[in-house]
Amino acid sequence: MGKVRIKLGYAPTRRSIFSAPDAVKYRGLTRDRLEELGVDFVDIDDINEEGLLYDENDRLKIVEKFKREKIDGLFLPHCNFGTEYECARLAKDMGVPVLLWGPLDECPDENGVRLRDTQCGLFATGKVLRRFRVPFTYMTNCRLNDPVFERGVRDFLAVCNVVKIFKNIRILQMGPRPFDFWSTMCNEGELLERFNVQLAPVPIPELMYAMKDAIKEGKKVKETMDYIRENMIIKVTDEQLEQVAALKVAMKDLMEKYHCNAGAIQCWNALQTEIGIMPCAANALMNDEGFPVVCETDIHGAITALMAEAAGMGETRSFFADWTIRHPHIENGELLQHCGPWPISVAREKAQLTYPLAFDYPGALTAEAKHGDLTLCRFDGDEGKYSLLLGRAKGVEGPKGMGTYLWVEVENIKRLEAKIIEGPYIHHCVGIHKDIVPVLYEACKYIGVTPDLYDDNEEEIKAYLRGE
Repeated sequence: MGKVRIKLGYAPTRRSIFSAPDAVKYRGLTRDRLEELGVDFVDIDDINEEGLLYDENDRLKIVEKFKREKIDGLFLPHCNFGTEYECARLAKDMGVPVLLWGPLDECPDENGVRLRDTQCGLFATGKVLRRFRVPFTYMTNCRLNDPVFERGVRDFLAVCNVVKIFKNIRILQMGPRPFDFWSTMCNEGELLERFNVQLAPVPIPELMYAMKDAIKEGKKVKETMDYIRENMIIKVTDEQLEQVAALKVAMKDLMEKYHCNAGAIQCWNALQTEIGIMPCAANALMNDEGFPVVCETDIHGAITALMAEAAGMGETRSFFADWTIRHPHIENGELLQHCGPWPISVAREKAQLTYPLAFDYPGALTAEAKHGDLTLCRFDGDEGKYSLLLGRAKGVEGPKGMGTYLWVEVENIKRLEAKIIEGPYIHHCVGIHKDIVPVLYEACKYIGVTPDLYDDNEEEIKAYLRGE
């Protein structure tokens, strides 16, 4: 997938009655700090001599430039008090996530004169942004070298990535949902109308034809088989291994054909009778390349996986799991498991390519996932109301399992269990070995989804986001 690239529109602002030289100074210092942090941004130095936002005619030129540059987020540093209505107009026109911040003010001089009044201006801009109904992220009034500045900027870039991906979701739907899985039904029209989530449905025969084409072409299938032999313990025949590799190549080819960034497959049982394998290992290979493929045609699960991967900035892979049973010895423990579709990069041990727990066909992985800290999440909806269940967990020891699995411990399993049962969620979730809870929580304000914290720690998350 390559390095995630998020481009900010850098529009530092000032107000006329406060020190313009100091505003210019902090415009430059903030720019230098962004460059230090490796942030990709577009400035407004060519719009006026000061490189600052405070004039309506200049603002119109900034809108044109930022739209041409296709920015993913807008950064509004208040280099003195700032011009609140110009900030709000610019943010409204751009329609991207907004980061509001200003550098901490100095002491008044010996005569009591204040140079910038940055904090006061931030209060004003926050009010006007709310009047304009523009959602925004506030990064606490701090110094440029404070750790909270770097943390806030990096978190905001991840928020921008979630919003960018969420607004451009296209899912390859390989077959309808299995009949037995009424829980994975979705409202395709509503997802499109509300969120621009687009489905690219293909029937199972089209997937099979793509597999035959892949085998005929040969090169990519051979490369995939070589990769599997090098990275997995093989407990299937060569013919079955070729089918696994061909399915992976076919899914990748169809994703490219229909310009999709995730997939959802009817993994049982019509597929097995036609190709003789489970698709789990092929899913795992796709997941490791940053193209999540989820099971049982769970469209909401594919959306969740894309959100988790985006929040993690592509630095670690997510995995698609069932909530299954309670831990036999740990009070708040639970088994996350699925037939074998988890990426091998999250495995604690070398994965085996073998048979799954519940089916007589090969093609699934068996491996315990790495322990450590995780985020677990699930996008779902009932009756037109959509929310994102999210919270933290940690991997723990437990009995040996089959398929891809991980025993986890959460803060309160009974509270989590009640949330899943009472809905709008189901038995599926997405896990990732990274704390992305604050990023997903903040991203929800931009995409029209309600965050639902199963740890009941909303004040803690808010405190983190405001820099405490």
